[in-house]
Amino acid sequence: MDVIIIDARPEPLTIDPATGAVVVIDMQNGFGAPGGGLDHGGGDISVIRAAIEPTARVLAAARSAGLRVIYLRHGYAPDLSDMGEHDAKNWLVHAAAGVGTPLTAPDGTPGRVLIRDTWNTRVLDELTPEPGDIEIGKTRFSGFPGTDLDATLRRLGIRTLVVTGCTTSICVESTIRDAMFRDYRALLLEDCTGEPQGAEYHASSLALIERNFGWVGDSAGFLRAVAAAG
Repeated sequence: MDVIIIDARPEPLTIDPATGAVVVIDMQNGFGAPGGGLDHGGGDISVIRAAIEPTARVLAAARSAGLRVIYLRHGYAPDLSDMGEHDAKNWLVHAAAGVGTPLTAPDGTPGRVLIRDTWNTRVLDELTPEPGDIEIGKTRFSGFPGTDLDATLRRLGIRTLVVTGCTTSICVESTIRDAMFRDYRALLLEDCTGEPQGAEYHASSLALIERNFGWVGDSAGFLRAVAAAG
């Protein structure tokens, strides 16, 4: 396949499929499924649910074009030993969000909020990884600290990241910032992300990413570019 030229902001972005990957950030039951931790806590999961269908279309097109697909999943050990010191901000934020709290899954199986290897940290059914996709666990908002994400990208020769996932102003923006600091090129597809805290947070992150940290486009533009390169 030829290079993919995507209509993005602040300028078009060219992606070589051999050195490109789609990164799916935290599209897991705890954040995007009815009955998950965010939903149970009163968060607005509708903006995350709205990102599922366009993300699924992007993943299908990306796989057909030869781009790698990498899933990041947020979750902690059952004893919370990897959540940080108790006075660290990561601990305080996640403790306030109820991490570790028992929560029965919709299918009746017992679970806990954001604990690894439970229903809450499983990828949403609509976006289930396929053979050949890569899954990487993380314990911080960004996908880079304490993970092998950087090493994996460098081993595969990946230079450009097409970013999807949630939430826009926290884990998505944090990961894109860290990608920029490591000289990766990151394109965020704005309809493939969502921010439950409010539209103003979503808009602010899009503006910051476009201006300082990467590029911003949408799923329709990505699909058109893949079809044109086909």
